[in-house]
Amino acid sequence: MLWLLVLMSAVGALFWYNDWLYQLPTPLPKAYKPVKTGKLIALDGLLARQADKPVFLHFYNPDCPCSRFNKTHFKTLVRQYGQAVNFVVVVMSRKVYATQEIQEKLDLDLPVLVDPSVATRCGVYSTPQAVILDANHRLYYRGNYNRSRYCTDKNTNYAELALTALLRNDFPKAFDPLALTAYGCSLPYCKTDDGL
Repeated sequence: MLWLLVLMSAVGALFWYNDWLYQLPTPLPKAYKPVKTGKLIALDGLLARQADKPVFLHFYNPDCPCSRFNKTHFKTLVRQYGQAVNFVVVVMSRKVYATQEIQEKLDLDLPVLVDPSVATRCGVYSTPQAVILDANHRLYYRGNYNRSRYCTDKNTNYAELALTALLRNDFPKAFDPLALTAYGCSLPYCKTDDGL
């Protein structure tokens, strides 16, 4: 009985530590350059989709637990807004994945980009992150999907709120700092101030 109690305590402590770790903001990379809302994001040749629609870039790392927790929420967004928005998955991993592998992991038939420069152009340094570009490819929103790593807090569905505002032709709304401060897994090739 004592052995079982010790084992359960260790599992609980490990879960608590990992949950706490992913609630901390992702450290800024040393060479990070912020990208302002309204900046033109050049995606020439990367997207062969309709140019008259907004673009939703889903920065995804299959090895990041936060990206895996985010999967159901992202699929809901694609189902709900897929006719009005071009969704694209941007894979951020040192491992090599075929397009079909990523599509199977997400259970979605979406275009897949494997180009780290897209993250730099958009100012992204963690996964999962959402970047929404208007129909002219100007940055409308870059930030988190939700305050909760499991995307369970409907009131803080930041990416969805931004997407809805864009489709209504509203100006980019002001979000609380939790929407715009990156949380999750650092990109695999980022060098942060603490050496991670």
